[in-house]
Amino acid sequence: MQSDDILTHQGMTQNGKGARILLLACGALAREILALIERNAWTHIDLKCLPAILHNAPEKITPLIREKVLEHQDHYDRIFVVYADCGTGGQLQTACDALGVEMMAGPHCYSFFEGNAEFAARDEFTAFYLTDFLVRQFDAFVRKPLGLDRYPDLRDTYFAHYTKLVYQSQIYDETLLKQAQGYADELGLAFEHRHTGFGDLENALNDQLCN
Repeated sequence: MQSDDILTHQGMTQNGKGARILLLACGALAREILALIERNAWTHIDLKCLPAILHNAPEKITPLIREKVLEHQDHYDRIFVVYADCGTGGQLQTACDALGVEMMAGPHCYSFFEGNAEFAARDEFTAFYLTDFLVRQFDAFVRKPLGLDRYPDLRDTYFAHYTKLVYQSQIYDETLLKQAQGYADELGLAFEHRHTGFGDLENALNDQLCN
């Protein structure tokens, strides 16, 4: 495993039969992608995930994806980038177009989990979103980076313009649901739970891996 990879999943050898496909994904999606691989018995793909913490430094995403595509493009029939724009300001899409690889549609994972069309129609500017991953990693990805563990009074500054916390669950898990409700209370926000499942992530992977 490369030092900047957090997970590598190796598919089964195809013995020259069928296209070999590499998924270059955000580490925040690793659990969901692995679940889809198991559910659909996709044996012709490999998965490499980059650290999810890159979302705190989106300017680093595009250069790393470009590096990984160039590193692996001669070894696969197709590479699919399992990132949405994710704060890159269109740079990731431009790089993927130049490299001849496809990527997820949408502005971010909150959108494609819910379904890009449905998410856009909601037009929610005062919602703070959590996924299963972010509920599990709330301390590492929200509380500590924002300094709320050291300066809890910053909460009112950071979240002054938010009205609710929306938990988009990929699986039904009562423990995660209670945690998400607790985080809404901690942030002083109303709580809403939407079970999205895998949304457009599943649709996109089906299109890539089954065609």
